[in-house]
Amino acid sequence: MTPESTSSYREILRREIEEGLSELNRPTSGLLLSGLSAGLDIGFGPFLMAVVLTMSQGVFSEPVTGILLANAYAVGFIFVVVGRSELFTEHTTLAVVPVLNGQGSLTDLARLWGVIYVANLVGGAIFAGLAVHIGVELGTAHRAAFLELGRKLVAYPWSVTLLAGILAGWLMGLMTWLVAAGQNTISQAVFVWIVAVAIGLSHLPHSIAGSIEVLMGVFVEDGIAISEFLTFLVWSTIGNVIGGTIFVGLLKYGHGVRPGTAKKDINVSVEGTHNEQQM
Repeated sequence: MTPESTSSYREILRREIEEGLSELNRPTSGLLLSGLSAGLDIGFGPFLMAVVLTMSQGVFSEPVTGILLANAYAVGFIFVVVGRSELFTEHTTLAVVPVLNGQGSLTDLARLWGVIYVANLVGGAIFAGLAVHIGVELGTAHRAAFLELGRKLVAYPWSVTLLAGILAGWLMGLMTWLVAAGQNTISQAVFVWIVAVAIGLSHLPHSIAGSIEVLMGVFVEDGIAISEFLTFLVWSTIGNVIGGTIFVGLLKYGHGVRPGTAKKDINVSVEGTHNEQQM
């Protein structure tokens, strides 16, 4: 590895730590509102999926429909990540890195995860209820489309959901790394789109966006059972945490501070960072 590539890698790691520290130090009220916003905003992806699925019935082949659905799925992620709202699966990697570097505590991490996770789910549930009502009333999304999307996520044993959730969390962790490497908003949006499309095409369970898909099916009359939703939520969440924390957070950080690299060299200060900007 060349000195230039090492420097570039460690610069990305510094940005990850700086961003993670900024979020760990944010007031709970700011995290709550930002997390609620993210839960609402990301819902546009699953809603557009239902619209596309309704419109494409009998028009496009299954592969073409799948590609269109994956691109619709990506819209919500672009809204959230580029819009700087707080998404739980981003922080399974982002907020872990400063803790690994000794600049954040497990208590701070637990507070951040808990507040954002609950806020994301509340926002997502509100959006799911509105999406089903509005979509059906406007005729842009049929009840069958909402149910089909949700059924695809709850149709598997818990072990499959867990393992697939690990892959989804892994991809989300990579997304935070790529976004940190992006030099401008356009490049960051492209990275988010690539990762979200990959998750959508592979039907991997994302604990927040996927929960909205399943909840839309729950809100449909004679739809998905609450017990099915809860099973999906538990195992997809555990999988996402494992994937983001271990396969990205620990590995990327471990590579950045491998033997011969002083941890203090990548310590950063959050004074003057964008805490105030995200309130």
